[in-house]
Amino acid sequence: MAKPPTLQRAPLALYRKYRPAGFSEFRDQDTIVAVLTAAVGQKKIAHAYLFAGGRGTGKTSMARALAHAVGTSDNDIYEMDAASNRGIDEIRELREGVATLPFESTYKFYIIDEAHALTGAAWGALLKTLEEPPEHVVFVLATTELDKVPETIRSRCQVFQFKNPSHETLKKLVLDVAKKEGGSITPAGAELVALMGDGSFRDTLGILQKVLTISEDKKLSEEEVARVVGAPSSKTVNEFLEALSVKDMAKALTVFHAAIAGGTEPKVFTLLALAKIRAVLLIRFAPDLTKELSEQFSEDDIQTLSEFAGPKGAALNAALLAELITALLDMNRAPIPAIPLELALYRVFE
Repeated sequence: MAKPPTLQRAPLALYRKYRPAGFSEFRDQDTIVAVLTAAVGQKKIAHAYLFAGGRGTGKTSMARALAHAVGTSDNDIYEMDAASNRGIDEIRELREGVATLPFESTYKFYIIDEAHALTGAAWGALLKTLEEPPEHVVFVLATTELDKVPETIRSRCQVFQFKNPSHETLKKLVLDVAKKEGGSITPAGAELVALMGDGSFRDTLGILQKVLTISEDKKLSEEEVARVVGAPSSKTVNEFLEALSVKDMAKALTVFHAAIAGGTEPKVFTLLALAKIRAVLLIRFAPDLTKELSEQFSEDDIQTLSEFAGPKGAALNAALLAELITALLDMNRAPIPAIPLELALYRVFE
């Protein structure tokens, strides 16, 4: 009888492998780190914290780091996803657990993720615990929608607003992690991964893992990254800009729809076109920034964008950039994602 093939365990997700373990490993959250570090040093830990911010910005990782910083063992850290445990019964069960002492630590840490998903009754039950919490308990509520957290809850927590990482921070993360994983990626390729990450550490590392997994030699150019993530080629986006520069709406729409037919998401196409038009305007009005932009785009792209920054690309202006930004923001709620960009072009060429 043939021996069944040995199944290999899937590699650990990069966002988990490179999750910050301590305060010093967080990027772009310096103010929050400074405040929490001081609180730990002065032994002035609040009984409840509310971490708010976009997805993948490090809220739950910061909660774990805070727990570990005050010596809480993993046995005394409890995590609850409020999106799937949102009712009063779950909160009642939590309140019963709060009454017992920690197993081996000074504090029991309760981390409630997606806290905004709790029901009204659940909030009411939790409020009673937050008003008179045992000394051995610390709550950390994490949410992407602060406005949905009742004011009565917010007023009883120390609130920290996590900011989205800058584009440069995400790009540096991509370059650093790719190197640690035994690969390499061109600056233009890292630029594309960072753009696709859309302000999220977790999403950026997820995209990078996909790219590294598919590449055989882990030496990635911008073209290889674009192919893996379903982004249009640099040449395609440049053709779109060329059509816009001569006010050829028919050609611009043709290029756009050809990219969609090839598997590109309208939002991705718009984002990349927007990034290049922004670069054109920066080169036109602040030529000293060309060197900085050369770290984001390939040498051929910089030459093309510099040409558009002159008289040739006069139609690539601030009004067009504003229209594309509006189109990008509207795509998430449009019945057909391509419509906002089409409307932007109609307005531009009126």
